[in-house]
Amino acid sequence: MKFPGQRKSKHYFPVDERDLLILRSSQRKTTPHTHVIGIDQILVDIEAVVDEDLIQRYGLSVGHSLVIPDETAELLYSELVEKRLITNEYAGGTIGNTLHNYSVLADDRSTLLGVMCKNIEIGSYGYRYLCNTSSRVDLNHLQGIDGAIGRCFTLITSSGERTFAISEGQMNQLHPENIPEHIFQSASALVLTAYLIRCQPGDPMPQATMKAIEYAKKYHVPVVLTLGTKHVIEQDPAFWQDFLKQHVTVVAMNEDEGHALTGDADPLMAANKALDWVDLVLCTAGPLGLFMAGYTEDDAKRQTSLPLLPGSIPEFNRYEFSRPMMKHCCTHPIKVYSHIAPYMGGPEVIKNTNGAGDAALSALLHDMAANRYHKMNVPNSIKHQYDFITYSSFSQVCKYSNRASYEVLSQHSPRLSKGLPEREDSLEEAYWER
Repeated sequence: MKFPGQRKSKHYFPVDERDLLILRSSQRKTTPHTHVIGIDQILVDIEAVVDEDLIQRYGLSVGHSLVIPDETAELLYSELVEKRLITNEYAGGTIGNTLHNYSVLADDRSTLLGVMCKNIEIGSYGYRYLCNTSSRVDLNHLQGIDGAIGRCFTLITSSGERTFAISEGQMNQLHPENIPEHIFQSASALVLTAYLIRCQPGDPMPQATMKAIEYAKKYHVPVVLTLGTKHVIEQDPAFWQDFLKQHVTVVAMNEDEGHALTGDADPLMAANKALDWVDLVLCTAGPLGLFMAGYTEDDAKRQTSLPLLPGSIPEFNRYEFSRPMMKHCCTHPIKVYSHIAPYMGGPEVIKNTNGAGDAALSALLHDMAANRYHKMNVPNSIKHQYDFITYSSFSQVCKYSNRASYEVLSQHSPRLSKGLPEREDSLEEAYWER
């Protein structure tokens, strides 16, 4: 596993050199490993250039998004293939994007649970999904289905107008018995999205999700929930507040989702309110940057050396050099907040906003996994004097998540094709000479 964040190569895992603070077992022959588990509604994003006649023939509305039956989706896909109108087919899905990016950043294993076509033809949408997913993402536990996975068609006319047609296929047909218990024993996080709980009546996906949460709790694996979209949350904020309180350790959201969840439009105050239900909050806020909020032990708090920031909570980042902990693990818990403005002021041209939040979450997951990995391999390190959630501080995780998010904003695909550079051109030479 690569060490999280932008540090010099000597700080990357595995740690081979002895340290006076570390008492390593000379008899250990194998290095324990960890992984991140995610459940997703597996789908493919299909882009095609079409004329308005095709849009009208399939009963779509130019410039709008509509859900279409599976039969219509199959006819549409066949016509697009036959006429060679497809320009791109991307592997999609919030959790799929997050796990792919995690594996690229960490250069380590993640495990994806969901459904996949039993019989995959070369060049088909299922084939494209596999081709566009990192080889470090373990797909061996996917449930095979006779039928289609989810498909989201983006139909672009000559005027540049985009029309969306969505077919869920069998993406919500994951059954609870296809959630393997043994993989949770070595996991560092279970990653979910709110979409998994809100399905059609009779779909088994919500039950499969709850089974995974049950296993996560059994093996003390943190549950991470990304809220997905404000439209899902605003339908029943009380339900989601209760769900977070009962099942979730870490919540990831943007400012709109935070507003829908808490009723507070200020991302800092929304993150603060969310701490009533969870232990750690990651909130992306567009041009404002990125916020984090969580708890740490009062005796373990570390004061920042960076300028103190004004806001609805005065000087809220005072202890951002602290590391996050679960509230129940603290004897005297205190709230800690951190913020960072967009990396380098943001890209000169934002090519894609789809997936930026997923990239930020993948960086946080990397830091969480690195903490467990380090704890398993060097348990006597002073880094584990307290039961922290992450390896790095609030401030450092903010920087890392911000940097990963920037990389996605500056490219067309929501998925990273390579890891972040080990040496940033934006950092002065003196940094690398330390």
